[in-house]
Amino acid sequence: MKITLIKECTLMIYSMTAYSRQEIKNTWGSAIWEIHSVNHRYLETCIRMPEQFRGLEHILRERLRQRLSRGKVECSLRFEANSSSNTQLCINEELAKKVIHAAKWIKKLSGEGNIEPFQVLQWPGVMEDIGQNRDSINKELIENFDETVVNLIAARAREGNNMRILIEQRLMAINVEVIKIRTKIPEILNWQRQRLIQKLEEVKLKLDAHRIEQEMILMAQKTDVAEELERLDSHVSETKKILAQGGACGRRLDFMMQELNRESNTLASKSISTEVTTSGIELKVLIEQIREQIQNIE
Repeated sequence: MKITLIKECTLMIYSMTAYSRQEIKNTWGSAIWEIHSVNHRYLETCIRMPEQFRGLEHILRERLRQRLSRGKVECSLRFEANSSSNTQLCINEELAKKVIHAAKWIKKLSGEGNIEPFQVLQWPGVMEDIGQNRDSINKELIENFDETVVNLIAARAREGNNMRILIEQRLMAINVEVIKIRTKIPEILNWQRQRLIQKLEEVKLKLDAHRIEQEMILMAQKTDVAEELERLDSHVSETKKILAQGGACGRRLDFMMQELNRESNTLASKSISTEVTTSGIELKVLIEQIREQIQNIE
């Protein structure tokens, strides 16, 4: 069975959390590949397999590096030889002697420990099976591994698509809050003007209209959030572009969440009304929800 690795779609985003399992059966026996991945800052691979196939580890690890960019990926192979097949075990005597000699030297140097025969047999290459076409088995295992990786990537893509939908919904909600704040600003400034006049009347301090306007200008400058709103719009737009480009975009999206969070903090610190404060809190909640999703994006 020949497996052709499909080319990644540049418009997809991929979750780092997924699971894949493939089983193969043949005259020589059966084998099961299991691969599962979780989020991680970089690509970390762990491959567990029987000692007789340990020589494939470098090949398999390289195939993972070619297909994945980030995530902690754990692969395991369960192999069961067919008892009815013409399989015999033999010991590589030369290698076994070298292992025993090295073990004796370590024991003499440390002054403790015992040499266990089964530990010597477990050393890679000491035990060999004959009667099977090892190259043929290795080829089938690699092809089955490739298929398992393809299915893993497909699962990561499906989960990534679900995450994209959730992120886009929250980006739309951020736009709604920005529009809400922007439409409230004139009303808030007028309220602040009336509040200032009322305070002056309470202390019976008479100021001309020009002075009142000067005070309002100074207050408007201190509480002006137009720049923060523009940056929020810009960051939301850039986040959408990154999502549309797809691929391994998790780190870029995480950076955009830092920028969005910075602007929402500044906006909240300048707030002079409960409406803006409430919207600022909602913005922080939405940004945090997006950030939690992004932690799993490759």
